[in-house]
Amino acid sequence: MKYIYSLVLASLLLISCGGDKNKSVEDIIATNDLEQIRKKKAELDVSAQEISTKLKQLEKSIKELDPQEKIPLITTFPAKQTVFNHFVELQGNVNTKQNLVIYPEYSGVLSRVYVKEGQKVSKGQILAKIDDGGLSQQLSQLKIQSDLAKTTFERQERLWNQKIGSEIQYLQAKATYEAQLEATKQLQQQVGKTVVRAPFSGSIDDVITEQGSVVAPGQSMLFRIVNLDDMYIETDVPERYVSDIIKGKVVKVNFPVLGKEVDAKVRQAGNFINPANRTFKVEVALPNKDITIKPNLTAKLKINDYTNENAILIPQSIISENAEGKQYVYTITDKVENKAKVKREFIETGRTQGDYIEVLSGIENGEEIIQEGARSVKDGQDVKILVVETAK
Repeated sequence: MKYIYSLVLASLLLISCGGDKNKSVEDIIATNDLEQIRKKKAELDVSAQEISTKLKQLEKSIKELDPQEKIPLITTFPAKQTVFNHFVELQGNVNTKQNLVIYPEYSGVLSRVYVKEGQKVSKGQILAKIDDGGLSQQLSQLKIQSDLAKTTFERQERLWNQKIGSEIQYLQAKATYEAQLEATKQLQQQVGKTVVRAPFSGSIDDVITEQGSVVAPGQSMLFRIVNLDDMYIETDVPERYVSDIIKGKVVKVNFPVLGKEVDAKVRQAGNFINPANRTFKVEVALPNKDITIKPNLTAKLKINDYTNENAILIPQSIISENAEGKQYVYTITDKVENKAKVKREFIETGRTQGDYIEVLSGIENGEEIIQEGARSVKDGQDVKILVVETAK
């Protein structure tokens, strides 16, 4: 092609230097004669058209004589079997089953508060004390009466075993003793309700009622206790995944606010389909060793609903479709060094993940698939391979 453009340049120079009594273009312009200038331009226009026609003839001849001029340049990648994990993307909220507001079980004055906000407590630890209004003294009297009833019963039992006394005396002593035991136990339970204990291990998130306040069962909130060790995420899953998302499925959990991602698993998949929104509940167990994840935090979930151990993945951008709606890609055959022939392969596709799609049939492991240039080639066409790229 360089020779052709050199020929054009030389021809234009010869034309510009010849004609009009060997006057150059510069000389004619210098005459300031409009008629001569127009005449010279017309001559050059005719010459330019003739040269353009000759150039097209030369280019056509070059393409016919040099087959390399007609071969498209492409890149390929080998079809390779790989593990394909498909994920359903959902959103959920963090919860904990151990997030509880503690209410009193006894009415009275909150006489003592033993904990403060942020304090860690153990299960059964005393958190507060409610004034029992004299129940402790009554319990002490009952214990004395119980001890007397016990002594009376034991003596009557010994006499009865020696056949001394009547059976009715023995039974009355026994009944009195047992009644005193039950009364003592009942009062002990009442006194026990005046002591507020931690129902589980955790931390006191909030002290709601201050010392000295009058409290009542079911009305006065005393403390909020939270345990962040046993956390989980609850989300609603569309019913079409009911057979795919089951207990034990892998989940990738992302917390946008924390900039953190953790791996988890489905702990429980619900068996009830909500008729209002056609979804079922899923719980995802959440490790929280560093206690950075809090209740009600929003999380983005990617739940594995499908896995193919021997999947072939290809870019979606190289897939074409014919008038009948059938999908196809182009592969290469008869490869010799960097030259090959194009072959059209009809395929069936499955699920997508990002820019890639799963090929279910039509492509064999190891086949070379055309990537760059896939939209500009035809079945049976010769091509030249520039680069062989490794499939991702």
